[in-house]
Amino acid sequence: MVTVCTRAVTRCISIFFMEFQAHFGADYSSTAWIHSLVDCSTMLFAPVGSLVGNRWSCRVAVMSGGVLSSCGLLLSSFSTSLELLYISMGVLTGLGFALSYTPTVALVGCYFQQRKALAYGIAMSGSGIGTFVLASVVQLLIELYSWRGALLILSAFVANLCVCGALLRPITVQKEEKTCDTELTVKPSNQSKHSLLPSAKLSAPPSLPLENPTPRRRCFSSCFLSSEEYRFLKTPDFLGLAASFLFLASGCSLPFVYLVPYALSVGVDHQHAAFLMSILGVINIVGNVTFGWLTDRRCLKPHRLSCYVLSVVLEGLCCLFTPLLRSFTLLVPFAILYGYFDGAYVALIPVVTSDIIGGPYLSSALGVVYFLHAIPYLISPPIVGWLVDITESYTSTFLLSGAALLASALIVSTVAGIRRCKQLTTKRRLLPLSLTDQSNCLSKKGVHRDVAS
Repeated sequence: MVTVCTRAVTRCISIFFMEFQAHFGADYSSTAWIHSLVDCSTMLFAPVGSLVGNRWSCRVAVMSGGVLSSCGLLLSSFSTSLELLYISMGVLTGLGFALSYTPTVALVGCYFQQRKALAYGIAMSGSGIGTFVLASVVQLLIELYSWRGALLILSAFVANLCVCGALLRPITVQKEEKTCDTELTVKPSNQSKHSLLPSAKLSAPPSLPLENPTPRRRCFSSCFLSSEEYRFLKTPDFLGLAASFLFLASGCSLPFVYLVPYALSVGVDHQHAAFLMSILGVINIVGNVTFGWLTDRRCLKPHRLSCYVLSVVLEGLCCLFTPLLRSFTLLVPFAILYGYFDGAYVALIPVVTSDIIGGPYLSSALGVVYFLHAIPYLISPPIVGWLVDITESYTSTFLLSGAALLASALIVSTVAGIRRCKQLTTKRRLLPLSLTDQSNCLSKKGVHRDVAS
């Protein structure tokens, strides 16, 4: 429900695009700033959402966000200029969405470990469900009550974030400490370092994953405010992942902003254009759940990063072929394919981040990941709107979107390749050492056995 009230509502703001343009007499570039500011603020303040959630609780963060975002949409319904919409809808509503969205996504990762991808797929499907339902409803509300009345009703709907926040239940610290204590028994202590059995797995020495359990315990602490929380920022893997997210954010938001205007420009009526957004939404649900379920299978679980790259590549190719589609019949397959692959990679973003960074830092890492989306979300739609004003065509919109998505996939593939090479090198280096340690342990056990006899 949080993803319905945040990400789905953000997507449906593009349906107001033509209404704002007609009412205020603005061009494409000026009007596009509204949608881009909402997305930018949501991602820009994502670390604030993580901070509030870690310092106090997810409930405080989500309920505060519900109040702010609802007030932002309420004030937007009374706006008399685009500048006021920039502040009320763009900044205030975006800040509320940031406080609600990031802690909720992180909480899913704290609850589920074994089938994390499926859990995220179901949770993130709220975005698709909301888009499917709200797209046609918002268009109907605009026709019945004008855009002001529609925003007023959306304000009341978004206030349900307060109810969602009240129902969130963070895991207690005591349960997590028990889990940490159980895992610590696996790691050999300094006093019993020679008790390694011959059957121990050489590919994953116990000291590696359990070297520092303290941050994992802090994941649920109410006072998780130290430099340890952001130590992942120094890792090369995360830096490469961050660069790829910049390109990803530059390309993924453009079709949601310009699909409805593009459909209208090629002769599709308003109701059918809004229905394209509904198709995107319902297929997005399928992508979230099915891709999450598939990547939790034993055969695909080690290859989640490759599945993520594949979904981004296919989404980029869909965008490159969009300028050739100039009717509602041809745009439906685009909506289906783009919606599916968008849902697929969105469900895998937290999973891939967790696999690379580690569960203890997931909340802070997601805050930084979503923060990286802020600048592309801010500048991409207005820049493309400026190109539309100059060229009087949407061709550049979808070509830039496809190129950015392909660049993102290329960077992630490079990072994955380097990471794989490092893992193989480390494994080869540790293997002889592990065999030597086991031989020494066995020989010492033999000596002790002789002495005892």
